[in-house]
Amino acid sequence: MTTSRFPSRSVVPSRSVVPSRSAVSSRSVSLGVGLTNACNLACSHCYRAEGTQALDAAELLAAIYLLPVRSVNFGTGENALHPDFGTVIDELARRGIRITMTTNGYSAQVLSDARLQLFAEVEFSIDYPTPADHDRARGPGNWLLIEEQMARCTRLGIRTTVLSVMMSTNFAQLPAVAAVAGARGALLRVNAFQAVTTADCALSYAQFWQGYRDLLAVADLETCGEPIVRAMLGIARSPGAGCGSDTLRITPRGALVACVYQSDGELRLSDLRQSGAEVLDDSRLGRDSGRPASCHDCPQLPTCGGGCASRRALAGRLGEPDPYCPLQPGRPPHGLMLQNAKSGEVLAKASSACTTVFRYRTDPHRSAPRRLGGKSATPSIP
Repeated sequence: MTTSRFPSRSVVPSRSVVPSRSAVSSRSVSLGVGLTNACNLACSHCYRAEGTQALDAAELLAAIYLLPVRSVNFGTGENALHPDFGTVIDELARRGIRITMTTNGYSAQVLSDARLQLFAEVEFSIDYPTPADHDRARGPGNWLLIEEQMARCTRLGIRTTVLSVMMSTNFAQLPAVAAVAGARGALLRVNAFQAVTTADCALSYAQFWQGYRDLLAVADLETCGEPIVRAMLGIARSPGAGCGSDTLRITPRGALVACVYQSDGELRLSDLRQSGAEVLDDSRLGRDSGRPASCHDCPQLPTCGGGCASRRALAGRLGEPDPYCPLQPGRPPHGLMLQNAKSGEVLAKASSACTTVFRYRTDPHRSAPRRLGGKSATPSIP
């Protein structure tokens, strides 16, 4: 049994600040929390801001009391580097809130078995399929740490997922990463690289589509929140899915944002304390960032919304179509293949941002994916 490095200490806010559940909206949100920017690694493609900003635990818990929260995922930095991480997860679990985390292995390692079992799911960051390439990108010994902690989670009955960022440096290797995840009984969640702090790993148009084509050749699609890919697969956008529609992020600096790739805006935890759940509809969250004028006549607009708004904003082209849109004049076709039916499982990050979840296809008797064709799967090209 692993001994937790976190002492038990009270950071629970006074009940005087806690409204009854009937006093808050019946709408529920998936909350992303970065307790801290601090990390024990320094990956070149990471989107977290520099520094070691950290949330006040009591202030965070008081804010969560004011929201109709169905789940909390801890990400951004390594949250176990925050001294109150253990106490925060104890309190959230006591309230019956589903908790998950994304980690490089460290935050799982330092928790006791009892505290680790409070998590519904633990997500481990792996961007390359071999120990040598992974450790070269993330740091010596990190592959082994993840192996140990994934095995520990499996032993404790905790669901695991592998998270990969699709980049220009690894897009062709992601099918092998999917196999790594499948061999460990885990799903693979993929985010296309966003140029938040650097554009060095940005995908070209051809690399973006090859990455998704190659993954669909070896894995079944569980859920797709990447708007352009979803549209090309003919998958309707679920109400409230992705792009901050039913999600909210609290950054280590205490800012409220709709998307993890957004820059901090005007909204802060103080606004949440003042407005409560009404903050979810505040226009300053930037949920309705506008749709490119050139997309208004496109039949795929209701599905993709003009593509990823954060990606367009980071490129300084918010008013233009998504750079990976294949429906723009002169763009080569996407050539996607459509796989078997989705499982319908409830996944922790399914409605969060522009993410895609795959299940490695281990059964050789399952039917191969089919090329898009037919009215239900082929997008209309103007």
